[in-house]
Amino acid sequence: MHLPPVIALWLTFAFIFFLFKRNAPEKGVSRALWIPLIWLVITGSRTVSQWTNLDAGTGIADPGDGSPLDATVYFSLIALGYYVLRKRGVNLATFARNNWWLTAFFIYTLISIVWSDFPLIAAKRWIKIFSHPIMVLIVLTDPAPVAAVAWVLKRVAYVLVPLSICFIKFFPQYGRGYDLWTGEAFNSGVATNKNELGCLCLIFGIFFFWSLLQAFKLNNGSVRRKEIIFNSAFFVLNGWLLMQASSATSWATMLLGMAVIWLVGLPFVDKRNVGMYVIGAVLVFAALEPIFGIYATVVKGLGRNLTLTDRTDVWKAVLKLQNDPILGTGFESFWLGSRLETLWAQFFWHPLQAHNGYIETYLNLGWVGVGLLVGQFIGTFQKIQRELVRRFDFGRLRLAFLLAIILYNYTEAAFVSVSVVWTMFFLIAVDYPPIGKNRLGGTIANSSGRRSSRIAVPA
Repeated sequence: MHLPPVIALWLTFAFIFFLFKRNAPEKGVSRALWIPLIWLVITGSRTVSQWTNLDAGTGIADPGDGSPLDATVYFSLIALGYYVLRKRGVNLATFARNNWWLTAFFIYTLISIVWSDFPLIAAKRWIKIFSHPIMVLIVLTDPAPVAAVAWVLKRVAYVLVPLSICFIKFFPQYGRGYDLWTGEAFNSGVATNKNELGCLCLIFGIFFFWSLLQAFKLNNGSVRRKEIIFNSAFFVLNGWLLMQASSATSWATMLLGMAVIWLVGLPFVDKRNVGMYVIGAVLVFAALEPIFGIYATVVKGLGRNLTLTDRTDVWKAVLKLQNDPILGTGFESFWLGSRLETLWAQFFWHPLQAHNGYIETYLNLGWVGVGLLVGQFIGTFQKIQRELVRRFDFGRLRLAFLLAIILYNYTEAAFVSVSVVWTMFFLIAVDYPPIGKNRLGGTIANSSGRRSSRIAVPA
């Protein structure tokens, strides 16, 4: 019996409502978390202007600066987030002291607007990238930061996973599409294309795998059983959605993240020497690659050719147009103007990114920007090493996301102004001293920098 699409949609809304009611706001988790929740729902799916005009389809992304409606929504969320952080006593000096690689990156990207050919567009995009630490700080300065991370990620999944399934199954005019140039069919769900849907699935897959392992540690037998069933069911739903997306990069990075979470948790693994393990794994790969061709085997095993669906051709083309290898063209300015026209004349499918986060950074910010990006990776890894000793469970989730993001950006450029991957990177990269309540019921920053070792993960 075929279920009418409208009935399926209302059942989906009812299911989402049930999920939210089942996991009512927990004690210690603030209502301010709705701000980053809404932000992630939007950046993980479609812009507000696209949601309000679904019949128009997604088409080719605007290489300019988007719609006034979207700008208003983004600015409103950023303003609300800033207000929350001011009320909590969060200040820039403390942020810079605890995250100086990130701070240096922000300063450099701001300065790079000066030599951009399109400074107004670059400035607007820089304001958007500033939103990532604001949203992340709302989560991390919550009274129970780990519980806040779980609260937000689960509820983003509660919205986007069921809606994506509903769109693909019952509203193909919104949840499926055809490549404008090749005619190939793809599933996008609530996202704008299959790669973005795959990106969502890899984030949810890693998170729900981690959450499932956390459920096994619960003391209450009845609660433990329910949480295992719930997390397993959502993990399966997410897996089905990832198969529909058919994104090889997302599959590979999700499996990597899950493997990291599992391997780091093995009893014989010394949590203090994770850095040595990672370096050792890289050296082993470098030694065996010329002999066994591991890279080619993995790529072909994922059903892709060695050009990575013509990505390597794009890499060669864009590198030829880089005229300032030291400083780059300016913050997010490469894919504008005459350069875009030149590239679109070469490729019938009209690329709007380099499909490599490191090349994309090099094009916009030069070698200086790439160096600062690598510095952020190193600084984040050092924070995670300390976290593995202090708060092991959250530390291994951060490590899994870090390595997955590093690998994901080999075939996708996700270090851009509005990207759910970029937000996730800031979520694992930012450190801020815990916030304590004052006697008036507000919040104040704790300058000691000490963190609680208690892990509280809401259902």
